[in-house]
Amino acid sequence: MIFGQLADIVNDHELTLIDIADTNNLVNELNKRFPALTQARYVMAVDKQTITTNTNLKDGSTVALLPPFSGG
Repeated sequence: MIFGQLADIVNDHELTLIDIADTNNLVNELNKRFPALTQARYVMAVDKQTITTNTNLKDGSTVALLPPFSGG
C-alpha cells in the first residue's frame, strides 16, 4: 500500500512484488524501478507495524509506504 505523494511517484496505490526477502531488498528494488523514491522521505510498515530496521518478509506480508507524519 502506497500513500500520499509516494503513490504519485509510483503511479499507483498498490504494487505486488514477489521473492523479496526483506525490507532492505524491497527498498533497493523500489529505488531501481522508481528512482524518484530515492529522494522521497517515508516511513515503512510491515503487517501494520512501523519498522525502523531491516525486517524479513514472508509470503503474504503487507508493506505500507507512508509519507512523513506531522504532529499537531
